[in-house]
Amino acid sequence: MLAQMYQNVVLKNPKAVFILLIISILSFGYYSKDFRLDASSETLLIDGDPDLAYLQEISERYGSKEFLILTYTPNEGMVTDSSINNLLSLKYKIQSLDWVHSVITLLDIPLLNNSEAPLQERLESFKTLKDEEVDRERGFSEILNSPVFRNFVISEDGKTSGIIVNIKQNKNLEDIENKSREEIENYKDQIKKQNHQNILEIRQVIQSYGDVGKIYLGGIPMISDDMMTFIKSDIIVFGIGVLLFIIATLWFVFRNLIWIIVPISSCFFSVIIMMGLLGLLGWKVTVISSNFIALMLILTMAMNIHMSTRFLQLKKNFPSKNNFEIISLTTSKMFWPILYTVLTTILAFLSLIFSEIKPIIDFGWMMTFGLITSFIITFTLLPTLLSFTSTGNVSLKKEQDSKITSILGSISLNNKFTIFSATGIIIVLSVIGISKLEVENSFINYFDKNTEIYKGMKLIDEQLGGTTPLEVILKFPKKEEKKSGEDDEFEDWGEEDANDDKYWFTKDKIDRIASVHNYLDSLPQVGKVLSFSSIIDVATQLNNNNPLGTLEMGVLYSKIPESIKTEIIDPYLSIENSEARISLRIIDSQENLRRNDLINKINFDLKNELGLEKDDYKLAGVLILFNNLLQSLFKSQILTLGLVMIGIFSMFIILFRNIKLSLIGVVPNFIAAFFILGIIGLLGIPLDMMTITIAAITIGIAVDNSIHYIYRFKEEFTKLKDYNKTLKTCHSTVGVAILNTSITIVFGFSILVLSKFIPTIYFGMFTGLAMLLAMISVLTLLPALILVVKPFGKDA
Repeated sequence: MLAQMYQNVVLKNPKAVFILLIISILSFGYYSKDFRLDASSETLLIDGDPDLAYLQEISERYGSKEFLILTYTPNEGMVTDSSINNLLSLKYKIQSLDWVHSVITLLDIPLLNNSEAPLQERLESFKTLKDEEVDRERGFSEILNSPVFRNFVISEDGKTSGIIVNIKQNKNLEDIENKSREEIENYKDQIKKQNHQNILEIRQVIQSYGDVGKIYLGGIPMISDDMMTFIKSDIIVFGIGVLLFIIATLWFVFRNLIWIIVPISSCFFSVIIMMGLLGLLGWKVTVISSNFIALMLILTMAMNIHMSTRFLQLKKNFPSKNNFEIISLTTSKMFWPILYTVLTTILAFLSLIFSEIKPIIDFGWMMTFGLITSFIITFTLLPTLLSFTSTGNVSLKKEQDSKITSILGSISLNNKFTIFSATGIIIVLSVIGISKLEVENSFINYFDKNTEIYKGMKLIDEQLGGTTPLEVILKFPKKEEKKSGEDDEFEDWGEEDANDDKYWFTKDKIDRIASVHNYLDSLPQVGKVLSFSSIIDVATQLNNNNPLGTLEMGVLYSKIPESIKTEIIDPYLSIENSEARISLRIIDSQENLRRNDLINKINFDLKNELGLEKDDYKLAGVLILFNNLLQSLFKSQILTLGLVMIGIFSMFIILFRNIKLSLIGVVPNFIAAFFILGIIGLLGIPLDMMTITIAAITIGIAVDNSIHYIYRFKEEFTKLKDYNKTLKTCHSTVGVAILNTSITIVFGFSILVLSKFIPTIYFGMFTGLAMLLAMISVLTLLPALILVVKPFGKDA
């Protein structure tokens, strides 16, 4: 009934169908203008992570400015006249950019130990390195030995300094919550365009100072902009690369212009309609889904090659039938196998929505809609175009010319023991490799070593105190009972000042901040640590190394100029909330860094070594968010693989109604997927947001070959009633289509190695390899299992 309806509606009305398809591509093509990219840090987080909400709360409480950071390594010494003049000139040049709020350099650090004046006087009228009357060597030595600025704005060896470029806050930011969704998206697009322009401008400035030393640009705005550039580049390179390869493959297989135009048209329609759908739905392409166009081209082409190959085979077998009859026969024979291959692939991509990681979830949905679109286009546009085209003189290359499938068929027939032995070895290696899988990887290693992102992050990581931030928030009771001994210290302050902030500074609080600060600073994985304890250390140095009492701290706090208080104290204390913030950065490039172990150790030691209660502190920051992401990857891997295996096995049972045949069908593909995971583990490559999807996607796509092969084997066996003859027939017919589509898929994925994003390179490389192994397995192990198990009954 369904086939009859399809024939009456689609096949008998090609002109009407074609007009509808043209209207569809024009309509969706219009909405493709809203096709957007997104490389913001939010795309690399777990969806709805409560630690993200807490980090945003902390950032708002302690003040958080968006900034860029430059590393400056002059050709000469840091405090020579030329280096200081160049740094000053660079500062003023950057400061002149209209989007820059302020620029903080080595030359802006207050020198509080550069004179013998009273401390209060030095705080109110401090000098800096750019002042002429300052003893520069003494001032530089003060900064280099400062508990606050060493490994922060100056490297420990004094050869590299950091330049902080604070970006002006957009005035419309506060009103954004009251805007509509479209206005918010337009606003975000404007921010991205402005950020891109800002990065271009500051890079031009840096380039003009290239002869004074090595200057690298870093910071989240720069990383975000470069990631956008990578995504755009990947989409263009992948799309064009895959398209060119597909054209070459089609020419090699069919050697006729018609069989290039028809499948390419299906690809073109599918991609344009999908881009329009994404624009209409407001879904953004991230670095994870940047390969979706290439994947759509590959998968659409696979469907079209199977359809086209079968069309030509049927045309050869039934020369007396007309074009319409051959098209009808082709679509009727290919509808169910292609439908099931699409459903199994959709199942693989749908499994990604359980990963909890937003870009992976979006990627799963994108490819699901993309596959549905490709299926509809394949069964509407392809037969429609064939009905318009004269195919009388078109034929497929002789089947016997496929030496590869013939060799693989012979191996299946004559070397079953070798096949099963090799399979056993592969299974053992897979188990060993999978047991070695880990998720610990550095964000810095996501980029090629020749990119500015890598060079800048590496220098900041090694010379300026680390890259990945972690916050430890210490919480104190808002109303504390005075400890014994505190009454004498505070009774002289007067009742009229009972609510003054200076009362907050008690010995218990200061000691706790110092003890936690010192503990964190002692960890080898930790770079720079900053807290109120750092400020106290500076004050102690300025007080002739005599520790300040809590009374002195309170008085000093009340008398410090607001400008200094805002910059050096407010980021680390919230007296209103009775909290103290300890900010530290992790050395992300450290080879043996284990983030989860480090976080667990800090939590354990704060409780058991330092005696803090659970409610006395809380960890926050990018390290926590990134670790949450990494730890969820294992859970995602197990869940997605489990769902895919169960779902595909269930589909095989529904399709073939035979448990033995279903097991035979899934085994080769599961082995290929697990072997790839094993290889990744054996090579010591950590799983990331892209490699985590390889196994599920491999099974989902590779199982298509099993479906086509088994479906054809079943069809041919009913006629031949001989397993050996059926195997040879299948290898020379559907085997050729499997070989051609697999080569297309393998090389299509291989094009992803041209990316500048390392996880994308791994994804393309290992998925391509997995598809190659799956193809070999389907054309050797699968037929060997069929010959041994004989799921269709005995030979006649």
